[in-house]
Amino acid sequence: MSPPAFTDTVAVPAPFPGVAVVVDDRTDSWFAEAGRLVRPRIAVMVLATVASAFWITAGPPESAVGFAAVLIGTALVAASSSIANQIIERDTDRSMPRTASRPIAAGRLAVRDAWWMTAAALVLGSVVTWAGGGGGAAVAAVATWLLYVLVYTPLKRITPLNTAVGAVAGALPVAIGWCAAGGPARLAAGDARSAIAVAALATVLYLWQFPHFMAIAWMYRRQYEAAGLRMLTTVDPSGLRAAGQSLAAALAMLPASLVLAVPSASIPLFLVAAVAAVAYVLATVRFAVRRDDASARSLLLTSLGSLLGLLTAAVACGRPI
Repeated sequence: MSPPAFTDTVAVPAPFPGVAVVVDDRTDSWFAEAGRLVRPRIAVMVLATVASAFWITAGPPESAVGFAAVLIGTALVAASSSIANQIIERDTDRSMPRTASRPIAAGRLAVRDAWWMTAAALVLGSVVTWAGGGGGAAVAAVATWLLYVLVYTPLKRITPLNTAVGAVAGALPVAIGWCAAGGPARLAAGDARSAIAVAALATVLYLWQFPHFMAIAWMYRRQYEAAGLRMLTTVDPSGLRAAGQSLAAALAMLPASLVLAVPSASIPLFLVAAVAAVAYVLATVRFAVRRDDASARSLLLTSLGSLLGLLTAAVACGRPI
């Protein structure tokens, strides 16, 4: 049986009991609507980060149930932050073609109900994360939510420095996995190797976001400008500042990626890290020189490939010896 559709005549089940969904005359599946609301691709990246940090800290989880609880809880917190972001930015989203169809911006989901969903997902996600990974993991998850929703999101209308703040929020899920794997206790007991590996992973993720986001900001620079968002690509239309920031971050990511392989002494991880980082640098150089949509799109795709390669190699070969 196919899921019920969002139309002006069909009753639509809400994701939480008692939550009403405001619909228009568009026909769409519930799953498509949920995807627009929680942005699953971002959630998958967050979960991959948490799992990688956990793995290089402690290896295979002793409790599959506990590990699953951490991932489920983190996914709920990530979904909550996505909904809250869309509530705050609903007016901005309406003014940009790439975001105008989001459920809240388009009026298919009432703001009041969206806030209820945000609160429910945040509380439930925090509790589940705590149950599976302990208080440290839950605190890290909530800290990520607070930084993303209450600091990064409002800053997008104020200063181009929002990218640096958003990059911190993007790297913080490493702390969720580290804490859930007992990282603080391991470090206190003298296990510095896993702490170094996790610190290197967090650094890589922080630096990785600058070229990745600048590629997006360049491709949609006109929409961002029309929406009044303060990105480097809108305050400096030449793209020189965005290119410089991207290149500096990509170059700094190269040694950080290599450090990721040191605690495990893994030659395969070292080689993958070197290839991924060098490929990222080359794509960033191309973008810095050309500053056009084609080079930005190429940089965006390279960013995803390099991160996927690094995380996969880290899980496969990066457990400290």
